[in-house]
Amino acid sequence: MSRRIERVNELLRQEISSLLTLQLKDPRLDHVITITRVVTTGDLRNARVFLSAMGDGETKQNVLTGIRSAATFIRRELRSRVNLRYIPFLSFDLDTGPQEADHILSIMDGIRNEQPSRSPLTPSITKLRHTAALDPSASQDSYTGPLSFPKPSV
Repeated sequence: MSRRIERVNELLRQEISSLLTLQLKDPRLDHVITITRVVTTGDLRNARVFLSAMGDGETKQNVLTGIRSAATFIRRELRSRVNLRYIPFLSFDLDTGPQEADHILSIMDGIRNEQPSRSPLTPSITKLRHTAALDPSASQDSYTGPLSFPKPSV
């Protein structure tokens, strides 16, 4: 993506956020709404605006419906605020990235809580290092002591 498109995306994100907070009076948009990112096509004719809203699924759908109904108003206001040859046609979508990231983090926390605090290999590795420290001539490859590797649990 070119630097110019990145700058246009950021400009559109800021201006649309400003319009949402200052000029839109739709009761469906009274919730906390964040414009997370804007993705503009290379010719700057179309832009996808991703947003996140606080609330349950029904609230998010109401916010999406409200902002989609205001898309032409937002585009008209952008025309007077932004100095671009073409004001892109706007399509609005819910950004599921934060929910997916939260879901992945909760799975990772669950896995972390299920595993013991020390790895089963830790005692053997510690013993190997201790032996090598006592006998500097012994390399790690020549260690002949018992090494136990537990079966991986599936």
